[in-house]
This record gives sequence, C-alpha cells and structure tokens, in this order.
Amino acid sequence: MKRILTILAAAVLSAAPAAAQVRVLNGAGSTFGFPIYSKWFSEYHKAKPGLQINYASIGSGGGIRQFTEKTVDFGATDGPMTDEQIQKAGGDVLHLPTVLGGVVPIFNVPGVKDLRFDGAALAGIYLGKIAKWNDPLLVKLNPKAKLPDMPIMVVHRADGSGTTYCFVDYLSKVSPEWKKSVGLGTSVNWPVGMGGKGSEGVTGLVKQNPGAIGYVELIYALQNGLSYASVRNRAGLFVKGTLAGVTAAAAGAARTMPKDFRVSITNAPGRGSYPISTFTWLLVRRHGQDGKGVEIRDFLRWMLKHGEGEAAALGYAPLPGAVKARVAKVVETIQG
Repeated sequence: MKRILTILAAAVLSAAPAAAQVRVLNGAGSTFGFPIYSKWFSEYHKAKPGLQINYASIGSGGGIRQFTEKTVDFGATDGPMTDEQIQKAGGDVLHLPTVLGGVVPIFNVPGVKDLRFDGAALAGIYLGKIAKWNDPLLVKLNPKAKLPDMPIMVVHRADGSGTTYCFVDYLSKVSPEWKKSVGLGTSVNWPVGMGGKGSEGVTGLVKQNPGAIGYVELIYALQNGLSYASVRNRAGLFVKGTLAGVTAAAAGAARTMPKDFRVSITNAPGRGSYPISTFTWLLVRRHGQDGKGVEIRDFLRWMLKHGEGEAAALGYAPLPGAVKARVAKVVETIQG
C-alpha cells in the first residue's frame, strides 16, 4: 500500500510543474474581430498547449480602455487609437492589422427587400434631417422601391465600438456637416436615435421595429442572414458589402499605409470598392507586458503564417500580401 501511495504522490508532484507551465494571455476589445480571434486562439492552443489565450468581446472602446489600464495583455479595436490615447497608454503601442471587414446598413421597411443609399442619404438620416422613408432623396435613389410614408427609426450602437468608428469615419468623409457637428470616434454624441448594445442590440431593435435602420459588421450580417443596403462608392457606383468589395477598398493600402498602420480605407477609390470598409487591429506593446512579449510575438508569427488562411471562411478579407509582409517585420521587433 505504501508503495502505491508513493507512486501516486510522485505522479502528482511530476504533474504539478507541467500544469504550472501553462501560460495565460488575456485580451479584450473588438466584437467585430471576435469570431476569428476565438478561432485563432483555439487553434493556437492546440498547436501550443502550454499557452492559453483568453479574449473578452467587449467592444473596441472597452478594449482600448483595458489595454490602457494594463488589465489585459493586448487589446483589439476596429478604430485606431488617437495620439492622445497612445500617450495615455504609455506611448509604447503597436497597431497590428489582422484582417479586413465592412460595415453595412441594415433596415426593416415593410414591403421593401432591397435599398440603395449614398453618403448624403445616410448622413441625413443619422443627422435627423431625413425623417421619413418616402423622403424625396430616398425615393430618387430607389425608384423601383415602394417606400412608405413611415417615420425612420434610427438605431446606433450604445457602447464604444469600432463598428461605430468605421461608420462615422465614412460619414465624416462624405458629409461636411457631419464632420463639423458630430465628428469621429468609437462613440459620439448622436443627434437622433436609439442605442443598442453590441451588434445583437442593434439588430434586435431593427428587427422589432418596422421603419428602423441600423448598422452592423458585414460578417455579422452574413452570419445572421440580415438584409442590408447597397452604398454608392467614390466612383459613383452602388456596391453591396462583400469580401471582394472590402478587398478592393484595401488595394491601395500598401502604398499609402503609414508606418504605424493607422490608416482609414473608408470611401476608398476604385470601381469595386465598398465604401464603409476597415482594417481591424490588435494592440500590443513593443516591449511586452509582464514578460509576455515573447508569447505575443510567437502567436503573431503563427497568425500571419497559418491564421490568415482561415479569414475568408469566417467572412473576413485577409490582409493584402504587401501589408502582411510589413506587419511581419514589425512583429519581429516585439521584445520579451
């Protein structure tokens, strides 16, 4: 009996160091990136059981806040941090683009299955200046649709969101009035409308209220079978949100993207470009945090080599090759 107990005790003691060797990385932020990040983190754990990556999908605003407060090892955002936010976070911040996506206008108009908007129409609706579905501008854009004499219920995100950042970044480019009176941010002071928490909240309000309009991530609309409108792009063509349209919007990014990767691709040139498109970024510290820089660097190496191939299957556009090559070089500068 003593021999059995001795063997069992030895087994427990030998197992303890192995369990202790499992390292944990914690991240938080973008709901837009959550589907692919959760897939990547799960697959990476299979490849490297000694590391567990936890991720809280709390929105880009929350991700920036927790990253700044150093309560997580990395953040995730669909809207880049401002210079002021970077300084508040200590200045040692890298924005590493991971994948691309778009933001699409969803709607609930009885009897109408397809809609077209331009920048003036979307800005007018969200400024509260276009209040009914049969407004002359909307009728002109949609001559084949039977638009009802019905009030427009405007729905927006209530939480800090990179989806909001992308949407209002686009509105700021196409509407001088929007840029002056509302502006840009992961959250803004909305002139009109009702807020929903997360894409689920926005979708719920739009579905439950005839006459409603909202905006969600392209991937979310695709995964949930939501009806969404075409948007007129910079070339004057009405383009439906697709991965091809998002990829086209990013086509020139490799030539114009700054060294810190903080770039906007809304209202991008090109006949096929979808105008409300964006990169999404992971936020990491170049010199690591709590000695975890090596683990973060190793994961990012794996992501670029193996993870990018899974983007399209999950409804994202992968990084353009030239951008991916630039990101890989920056990843190698991350220290432990």
